[in-house]
Amino acid sequence: MPKGDTVIVFDCGATNVRAVAINSKGEILATESFTNNTRPDPSYPSYRIWDIKEIWDKMCRASQKVVSKINVNSIAGVTVTTFGVDGTLFDKSGKMLYPVISWQCERTNPIMANIDKYLPLNELYCESGVLPFSFNTINKIIWFVEQKPEIVEKSSSFLFMPSIFSFLLTGEMVNDTTMAGTSMLTNLRTRGFSEKIISKINFPFEKILPPVEAGSIIGKINSKASADTALPAGIPVVATGHDTQFAIFGSGAEKSQPVLSSGTWEILMVRSEAFMSGKEQLDMGITTELDSRPGLYNIGSQWIASGVLEWARRNLYSEIKDDVYEVMISGAEKVPSGCNGVKVIPKFYEELKGKPAGQILGLIMESTRDEIFRAMLEALSERLVEGKRALENAGGFKTESILCVGGGSKNRLWNQLRADYTGVPLKIIDQKETTVLGASLFVQAACGNASSPEEARSAIDYKTEIIEPVY
Repeated sequence: MPKGDTVIVFDCGATNVRAVAINSKGEILATESFTNNTRPDPSYPSYRIWDIKEIWDKMCRASQKVVSKINVNSIAGVTVTTFGVDGTLFDKSGKMLYPVISWQCERTNPIMANIDKYLPLNELYCESGVLPFSFNTINKIIWFVEQKPEIVEKSSSFLFMPSIFSFLLTGEMVNDTTMAGTSMLTNLRTRGFSEKIISKINFPFEKILPPVEAGSIIGKINSKASADTALPAGIPVVATGHDTQFAIFGSGAEKSQPVLSSGTWEILMVRSEAFMSGKEQLDMGITTELDSRPGLYNIGSQWIASGVLEWARRNLYSEIKDDVYEVMISGAEKVPSGCNGVKVIPKFYEELKGKPAGQILGLIMESTRDEIFRAMLEALSERLVEGKRALENAGGFKTESILCVGGGSKNRLWNQLRADYTGVPLKIIDQKETTVLGASLFVQAACGNASSPEEARSAIDYKTEIIEPVY
């Protein structure tokens, strides 16, 4: 049995590297962070990589500060979460053979654009469920095969980002299912890597480690990692992985309950027992990944959201310095539905389709900025309706309510419009650390503090505001 109920979560994001101590009630006990940035590839200065040594050093320093603020004897376990898709090749001695190519690097753009030379896109999407983004792991593997065959030959395994840091903590090389599900290399139906896809791209299948499920104990803090991090040697390290999967679990979402993460982009995801990955879903911009729990799929759609509203703030309300969003919302609340004929077509998912940017229609000499802002909110609410329908069609379920998290959930008018347009209650969750919380719940279960992550989640007091549709 563990000594306590504190979990240390290493959370590596694109902008920050953090260590967070969180207990079984979801309370943050201590946190420390350092900025994170890509670096130029030493061999190709115009390309971008992650400097693993630098990130590890920041993780260690953050961990040392966090550990100094808590009771070290209360630590039950440790885990690592990161963004998806990125990773690199290692040899059997544990030596990293090439820097981690960042998802922000453009070297893989032409590979995705010409993926049909390996496998028809419709066939690849049907198997993996992942949209054809240039940053997908498959494109990095192909780049290694095409540009660095000698490294592929020397390699023993490909490790995703969380697994790299878990390896540094434990000495064990293990990939996890949630990261595998982001890669465009898996078979959704078998919940494992696809021999068909991997053979088509000419990569040795035995060098892709079979993934373990979230909540598996993959090793213990070794003596070197203990010295580097100040974590006691012997503490269990538990597999979690891709931040998105643990954010949706940490939000409290049950099966068939969509979660809207509202920020610069909005991501609508649902934990579904079924999925579809045909041409219709590809055309609709639906991506499907493997849930943190076997038997479930995370079906998602995303579109630009608060980024559009930021454009309005900068260009239409620039003279307002204090409480600008309150001014914008208050003004838009006075505008009738339909915005007096003003209509906005923001640039939603056109990045995939090659279409031009959006438009503002119906302007007359009397049109106001408040009408334009409200029209943006109405257009984004309409986009939510489209996303909801697409997810319901792909997953074969009916939405009863939508959970909403993120900065966009603070806009009261937008929240009401979302509920009105979708026709279902919008539940605003007062939980800022959904990724860290979700990952920690799997550690609590793995270390014996709960019989399952779901039981661990039942101890969390989710403070929820419910917005009912007016019509």
